[in-house]
Amino acid sequence: MFKNYFKIVFRNAKKNPLYVFINILGLSIGMAVSILIFLFVQHELSYDNYHENSDRIYRVSRNWYNLDGEVSLHLGHVAPPFGPLIKSDFADQVEEAVRLFNTDLLIKSGENSFIEEGFFFSDPEVFNVFSWNMIEGDPISSLNESDGVLISEDMAKKYFGDAPAVGKELIGEVQGLTLTFQVRGVFENIPDNTHMHPDFIATMNPVVQFFGGLEPFMQNFGSNSFSTYVLLNEGYDYKALESQLPALIDRNMGEAQAGVPMSKVTELHLWPIKDIHLYSNLDSEIEANGNIDYVYVYFAVALFILLIACINFMNLSTARSSLRSMEVGLRKVMGADRGRLVKQFMGESFVLTFISLIISVLIVYIFLPIFSDFTQKQLSLNFIQNPEYLAVMIGLAIGVGLLAGSYPALFLSGFSPSKVLKGAFKAGKGHENFRSFLVVGQFAISVVLIVAVIVVVRQLDFMQSKDLGFEKEDIVVLPVSTAIIENYQIIKDRLLNNPGIKGVSISSRVPSGRLLDSQGGSAEVNGEMSQLDVRIADIHVGHEFIKTYGIPIVAGRDFDFKMASDSSEAFILNEAAIRDIGWSSPEEAVGKKFNYGGRNGFVTGVMKDFHFESLHQPIVPIVFMITASRDRANQVSLKIDASRKEETMAYLQAEWADLNPGFPFEPIFVDEGFNQQYEAEQRVKTIFMFFSALAVLISVLGLLGLTTFATAQRTREIGIRKVMGAETNNILILLGKDFMKLVLIGFVIAVPISWFGMNSWLEDFSYKIGIGWTVFLWAGLIAGIIAGITVMSQSLKAAWADPVKSIKSE
Repeated sequence: MFKNYFKIVFRNAKKNPLYVFINILGLSIGMAVSILIFLFVQHELSYDNYHENSDRIYRVSRNWYNLDGEVSLHLGHVAPPFGPLIKSDFADQVEEAVRLFNTDLLIKSGENSFIEEGFFFSDPEVFNVFSWNMIEGDPISSLNESDGVLISEDMAKKYFGDAPAVGKELIGEVQGLTLTFQVRGVFENIPDNTHMHPDFIATMNPVVQFFGGLEPFMQNFGSNSFSTYVLLNEGYDYKALESQLPALIDRNMGEAQAGVPMSKVTELHLWPIKDIHLYSNLDSEIEANGNIDYVYVYFAVALFILLIACINFMNLSTARSSLRSMEVGLRKVMGADRGRLVKQFMGESFVLTFISLIISVLIVYIFLPIFSDFTQKQLSLNFIQNPEYLAVMIGLAIGVGLLAGSYPALFLSGFSPSKVLKGAFKAGKGHENFRSFLVVGQFAISVVLIVAVIVVVRQLDFMQSKDLGFEKEDIVVLPVSTAIIENYQIIKDRLLNNPGIKGVSISSRVPSGRLLDSQGGSAEVNGEMSQLDVRIADIHVGHEFIKTYGIPIVAGRDFDFKMASDSSEAFILNEAAIRDIGWSSPEEAVGKKFNYGGRNGFVTGVMKDFHFESLHQPIVPIVFMITASRDRANQVSLKIDASRKEETMAYLQAEWADLNPGFPFEPIFVDEGFNQQYEAEQRVKTIFMFFSALAVLISVLGLLGLTTFATAQRTREIGIRKVMGAETNNILILLGKDFMKLVLIGFVIAVPISWFGMNSWLEDFSYKIGIGWTVFLWAGLIAGIIAGITVMSQSLKAAWADPVKSIKSE
């Protein structure tokens, strides 16, 4: 049976190569895109599934409320006591609780030294919760040692080559501390599809000692830097446990203020580990997570392109119905019933679809490395390791074959043999309308994707070009060491002697980072000291920070190094803080008493609101204060003269080798830091641009096929019209008006759909563009011009043909 279908497909290909080519190319592209997106979506949905107990592992998060009930901060990290307290207080529900503390550490081994971002301090039981496989060593005994560290396969090779790693020494440096570790085990590299990727897992002992010992460590509810996970016992509902956590907070933390329990100010939540990657985009995460919305977007784009390809198949098959009407009539006269004809035409559809599937798989293998690099995922189409992929591919081909072939099969098999053989066959009005509906759908989808491209590009341009309220260009940030902090003033003067350096300042955080630090306090409002009822983020800075970043002062003054009291009593707030505290104007705030984080002083200045964080976040209240300890100043910002950038960076690299021996020179530019915040949007832009181009290409191919066939069907009519005096423009209008009318209808339908979709996408941004009418105008023009050129190319060919030959063609 299939042998006959192959023969028929082959004969049709020889007779009508253009239509077969369009169908196979469209279906191949559509299925290739679908396979690529399937691999991406499958990878995104597989995060943390590999853990043996993934259904019972939950991460603890913590949020804070303002007194008006609004969430001011939600962290994926919590304070160190919460993990042990949850385990001890709910022993019947919780099997295990573990904490991990992640920090960047300078690691040295012999001549090798690298700053490692994947360094984690951990409780010994971490391997009881996560299914990470040890190659060598015992994790619990190793992490119970005061100097124990476990390293991944990659790190073992990086630091020790092919030599055994266990028993070797590693030196770590952070914030002036020097830590000596003994490698006591090696674990397999953490899989790609997980929300965290430790390369080093060290004993928690150095962190406990840094906090002053176990007792102060377990009393510290303010240092929310610990990733905390609980493994529930079989059969327990995490929501039931979560409902008991407010009581745990009140038992251990008491009241926030008189009559207000602490559980009204802060809450703990439990996150299923499998939900973290796609659903958790909190104010602090171990790594940047994905987003379920973008999974939906990619899936929708793949579906759109596949649908457009199927529409092409249906349109071209039904449009060419008259060419196969005689075949159908003869088959029916010879005894073929409608069911057999449906099987034949569906069989032809499946043959074309499976040929397209083979081509699409080849396309996927060619472009998969590029797509993997683009998505930053380790994607592969390996049928041996994943035999279920073969079932998915076959299912895809069957689904496409049914979708694309069902209507043409029912349509073609329904011809009346008597009318066909008499030459009276004509497709019904209903079939013509349905075909028009399909063309409208194609171009509606294309316009939606074009609008999406324009909106995403404009939003990205807006974010990257928006005035952030300070001078972000040519500011380089470098990490500092204890030696630099202790000799900061000397080193600062030394750096400023270089003509290429225009400003130097230290700080606890720099713009493009997150504002995660805050403390309580009070302010003088209406002549009385009132407790702050809003969260104010704090930044510890050097005296020159505001000047270095060019942040405007709107009232009062900047910090003054010559005024000794500024180091302990001066506060500079932004306008958002002034409004939320309750002062009527920046001028009113200057000179008012302000107590914050145990420091008592006055508001000496008010700075203009500026974007410290990305445009995803709103501008929040901020307070600047002069740093009083080396712990709070871990970065130095340097304003570089743009005209001397290259020579200044070379100078800094040489200086840093002297000032920070052993530390690699890894400068970060602030403007690049902001751009990195928009990497997800950059990928969405590229996806939309590429896939919308494919969608338009497939739509144009279909339109090309339809117009070619339509002009061929009207060749004699066109010849007669030209003999009767019709001009070329008359012919163009005759042939093009119906198609362009369908494109226009598709545009009208696409406008509200694309407006709603892109407005929803823009909701993720606190600062965004508006979607004006010009966006839809440009999208309509692009689609209309492309469609017009396609239709015109075939219409001109028919209009310029010799009318004598055209009349003789039938």
